Amino acid sequence: MRVYVPATIPMLQQLVADGEFSPVSRTAFAVTPALRESYHSGDDEELAEVAMAEAARASLRLIAAAAADGDGESGDGTKPRFRRAVIAADVDDVKLRPDLDDAVVRLGDVLRLSQVASVHVDLAEAEPDIEKAVAVVDAADLGDEDAEFVLGDAEDHELAWYARQELPFLLELL
Repeated sequence: MRVYVPATIPMLQQLVADGEFSPVSRTAFAVTPALRESYHSGDDEELAEVAMAEAARASLRLIAAAAADGDGESGDGTKPRFRRAVIAADVDDVKLRPDLDDAVVRLGDVLRLSQVASVHVDLAEAEPDIEKAVAVVDAADLGDEDAEFVLGDAEDHELAWYARQELPFLLELL
């Protein structure tokens, strides 16, 4: 099953360094039966975009948690990297979790670099909007309309696509 795993730049670095990493709570997103049922139309490609967007939102939450904890800092240790990251991977051992959300799955094991199909990361121009969204993501979920607009600005940025083989070079350039 193709899954979309929310990540941060430090998590991508760990994946490259160790050849594997364990996503937070082993949570990922996928085109599940529950997701298909919740949409009256749309092919698998469109539903995959929905699952990817859910993973990107979860990545934003991971960035917010890292910023609050002081983790996820850039190489100079001064500022968190405000770029969402989503790992697209093919895994066999997943458990559907419709009790959490229509697209949520739990991975049965760590994610190995060999399972990664591609990585999707924000470009540099998204960073100011991501940084603003990190501060208001919880308020947006609670219905704050101003926060929803800020979050929408961040989510308007499309994630850039990178092949698994390009990941080490991408991380070097960041």
